[in-house]
Amino acid sequence: MNTLICGSIAYDSIMVFHGRFKDHILPDQVHILNVSFLVPTLRQEFGGVAGNIAYNLALLQGHPLPMGTVGDDAGEYLHRFDDLGIDRSRVLQIEGTRTAQAFITTDLDDNQIVAFHPGAMSHSHHNRMPDDLAVRVALVGPDGREGMLAHAEALAQRQIPFVFDPGQALPLFSGEELLWFMQRATYLAVNDYEAKLLAAKTGRSIDALSGNLRALVVTRGAQGSEIRTRKGHLAIPAAPVAAVVDPTGCGDAYRAGLLFGIANDLEWETSGRLAAVMGAVKIEHNGAQRHQMTRSQIEQRFFEVFGYRPW
Repeated sequence: MNTLICGSIAYDSIMVFHGRFKDHILPDQVHILNVSFLVPTLRQEFGGVAGNIAYNLALLQGHPLPMGTVGDDAGEYLHRFDDLGIDRSRVLQIEGTRTAQAFITTDLDDNQIVAFHPGAMSHSHHNRMPDDLAVRVALVGPDGREGMLAHAEALAQRQIPFVFDPGQALPLFSGEELLWFMQRATYLAVNDYEAKLLAAKTGRSIDALSGNLRALVVTRGAQGSEIRTRKGHLAIPAAPVAAVVDPTGCGDAYRAGLLFGIANDLEWETSGRLAAVMGAVKIEHNGAQRHQMTRSQIEQRFFEVFGYRPW
């Protein structure tokens, strides 16, 4: 059965600054910030939360169903979905717009500064979810504000379990609105910074926020991740990597592993470990969708790290 991924579909322009942001930004002068970074490396990639997660789920031989909006310039991306065998029936093309675009600058410490043009993504609320859509689990990720609200409500009305993954869209919502999402979501996935921001905006501790969820997942990059369930807390180590090449899309690769685990009723510890392996595979390659591994190769890498087969 399908895994529905509601979120952005975007083109990424990825630039590498051969220095460190901290050496060029004066903390006491940020109110008059005027800084320029020379970026000799520039790549254009396929990206967006829905696109990235769908790509990684396809590697796992899952059944990704991305749901997003794209513009007049999306032809190459749509052909890519077709070539990968990814169902794009829920991708809506909005005439007169451009596909969302992210401009990402990464420094030598893997810190990132991102500028994002939403384009067609701002019209995501026009992409309605049909009543007869067969879905095992879903994810509501960064997308147009009204679209995220509409998709969460539609999933809740249909009693389809979903992961709320606010990501970069978290600042778009008030504390009350974030609690509204939490009341409807089945799972929550955030990174460490987002967890702190979510707690600050809602006035609730992470423990309190996790109370009504089946699981709350907090990722911490190289420090691994934590999965809080009703049975307790699981510390998931980061999978070892051969080289840290590009962190872009690692969170999406992690979430693909998590969604695959949920869709296939894997134990939480195994789901978290699979997610960690997917993140490790991604970080060893440039771009969010350039890594290429078969499901059997992913299984073998999981075995080499954790000593057992995930399925």
